[in-house]
Amino acid sequence: MSRVGILGGMKRRYFLGSALSAGVAFRSHALASPNDTVRVACVGVHGRGRSHIRAYSQMANVEIAAICDIDESVLNARVSDVEKAKGKRPAAYTDLRKLLEDKSIDAISIATPNHHHTLQTIWGCQAGKDVYVEKPCSHNMFEARQIVAAAQKYKRMVQHGTQQRSAVGREAVQKIREGLIGDVYMARGLCYKRRDTIGRKPVEPVPPGVHYDLWLGPAPQHEFTQNRFHYNWHWMWDYGNGDIGNQGVHQLDAARWGLGVKYPTKVSAMGGHFMFDDDQETPNTLSTSFEFNDGGVKKMLEFEVRHWITNHEAGIMDNGSATVGATFYGSKGYLALWSEDDGKYYSFLGREQKPGPSGSDLGNHFGNFIDAVRSRKHSDLNAPIEEGAISTTLVHLANISYRLGRTLNVDAASYSCTGDEEANRMFKRNYRAPFVVPEKV
Repeated sequence: MSRVGILGGMKRRYFLGSALSAGVAFRSHALASPNDTVRVACVGVHGRGRSHIRAYSQMANVEIAAICDIDESVLNARVSDVEKAKGKRPAAYTDLRKLLEDKSIDAISIATPNHHHTLQTIWGCQAGKDVYVEKPCSHNMFEARQIVAAAQKYKRMVQHGTQQRSAVGREAVQKIREGLIGDVYMARGLCYKRRDTIGRKPVEPVPPGVHYDLWLGPAPQHEFTQNRFHYNWHWMWDYGNGDIGNQGVHQLDAARWGLGVKYPTKVSAMGGHFMFDDDQETPNTLSTSFEFNDGGVKKMLEFEVRHWITNHEAGIMDNGSATVGATFYGSKGYLALWSEDDGKYYSFLGREQKPGPSGSDLGNHFGNFIDAVRSRKHSDLNAPIEEGAISTTLVHLANISYRLGRTLNVDAASYSCTGDEEANRMFKRNYRAPFVVPEKV
């Protein structure tokens, strides 16, 4: 879809708030000085988006200029919250395409469901905005390539929401690079979170004020149910990617980063949806092995998703009931990196596993994004979309292997699964017009 088609074909009834002045001047995105105000729009503010609002609200010379959400009750509440906190009411939109017409907005910060991430980022890049996009950056393999292509073509700063890259993970990975635990041959990602049953929810009328067509976006038409809406969309293949793509992509990214690898050569996943009889489609228990060939040296990455009562591992304990993190194993010891929310790492060295260096730092991922928006230097981004997209492909390959019930042999050069056309067809979805991720961005 052309830029004109994207921005000109929107339906006017979806716009809430005051009409934009026809006299708004084009705003240069090469900010004149570090003191210039960066005007940010937060998109999708029911859950994770509230953290976006909170982060930008605490920054000097950053203004939340607009908020966008398809649920008017959520939208109005967040607009009021910002107005009370900052003394200025942001513009309100239900359709992102209309928001993007405002040339005075420098950046958009996306926390919508997974199936919107790539298309909304592409729209933002085409409209001249920098983009912070939540993980995972794509809903499928095809989109992971397109989102990178858009960022590069339009020369935008695009930050992926894997915030460990701005936190203590930076120090931990540097220690690994310096040889703290010797030659690293394996990493293990852990995603053990207590996930109760979502039950079964009947078809019901779309709630008042919810623009359901916009919420569906690229996904197939489906009657409304509560389990296909706020949060539980994570467990439906049309919109989410299961917990490996929800919580797990943070730890997959950290594990891949620490190993120093990119695309795997072989992926094998198995698991299931255990214990509960409910609407969930994605597995709640998943065990995946990724094999890498790093310059002729084989490396392994194991990833575990568990949904219920479990042991802790490598000393990692997230709030006492979950184990979320990544562990790295080398010839001289191992290193345990806790979750992005805990911001800690510990190392254990030698046969005696004596405590080695450790550290803690939660970092400021949103702050890093704003710094890059100001500097216009791609190298300033701690989690550039190029890295986020590679880690996101690991999520998709694991899910494809699980759904097909077989090992995938991956060829990074051709971006395909060797000799497996059925797997390759799963790289891309059928899009619901006009919400189509374009072949040419």
